[in-house]
Amino acid sequence: MSHSSPDSNNRSQPLAGKVALVTGASRSIGASIAKRLAADGARVAITYLSSADKAREVVSAIDAAGGRALAIQADAGDPAAVRAAVNETFKVFGDISILVNNAGISLGGPIEEITFADYERILAINVTGVFVATQESVRFMKPGSRIIHIGSCMTRYVPIVGGTLYTLTKSAIAGFSRALARDLGPKGITVNIVHPGPTDTDMNPDGGPLSEMIRSATALGRYGCPEEIASVVAFLARAESSFVSGAEIIADGGFTA
Repeated sequence: MSHSSPDSNNRSQPLAGKVALVTGASRSIGASIAKRLAADGARVAITYLSSADKAREVVSAIDAAGGRALAIQADAGDPAAVRAAVNETFKVFGDISILVNNAGISLGGPIEEITFADYERILAINVTGVFVATQESVRFMKPGSRIIHIGSCMTRYVPIVGGTLYTLTKSAIAGFSRALARDLGPKGITVNIVHPGPTDTDMNPDGGPLSEMIRSATALGRYGCPEEIASVVAFLARAESSFVSGAEIIADGGFTA
């Protein structure tokens, strides 16, 4: 007869008692991250811009699986809205122990054709939004908390033209992540960044115009799925990752190998 160990529940729900805020989590990678963290036991708040129905679907899926979730409408490019979302998360759940900065957009094209409005918009969401969400969340974080940024393998290798704006913003976050790990290490807070490679999302669908070229450029010969990125984030959110900080983890199927 087998006996479950006293900590078997901790293994099945390693994030029990934790509160996670995942920005831009109504679909694709963000939605998968939110569902995975909830499955691991965390109470989860998600932000979304305009996909209210999709956000409700994520919350309903988490609730149906026995978790607790909250959807907050917040434009990641609006600092006041981002601060309000962080404070709403703390008000409802009484804690913020995991922040996943996932919200992001991709704008681009030839450098001479990029409008300044596009430049300002992508910076507002991909850089300023990350900074503000982090700065506000840190106010509530205790030792053992986790900050996880979603970057891009394009900070290491840019195989296509027109990627200057997107790569600029994700590279900024990679540098921010390393410096932040130094700042927050004394507080017992870890900071890491996950760089997804080609992943089947709304932004970069498997089956798009470049997908055959992209698939052949990966070591595994395929796109990743959002759940595979969520698994890496889930590890970084757990106690087992307590000595991992300032790291850049590339989850790209060998695309940049």
